Amino acid sequence: MNFLLRILLIIAGLIFAASLIVVMLVLLLLWGVRAIWCKLTGQPLVPFAMRMNPRAGFEQMYKKAQSRSEDSAKPQRRKLDDVTDVEPKR
Repeated sequence: MNFLLRILLIIAGLIFAASLIVVMLVLLLLWGVRAIWCKLTGQPLVPFAMRMNPRAGFEQMYKKAQSRSEDSAKPQRRKLDDVTDVEPKR
């Protein structure tokens, strides 16, 4: 029974690997056709690229933290003129 299970898992792995190879070949074919089309029409060949700013997530969370701190403003403290033995914190 274990031998049969191992054989089935190996076959499933080979099918999965073959499907990945087929997908990569199709993408390579599409990229080649696109490159040839750009050469024929004289258009610049722009690479497939995902534009991403690595600081964008940090800046977004920083802005949220800033707005939260402004929204939950601390209550205004009254000036205590009758206290004379301490220096107020700044």
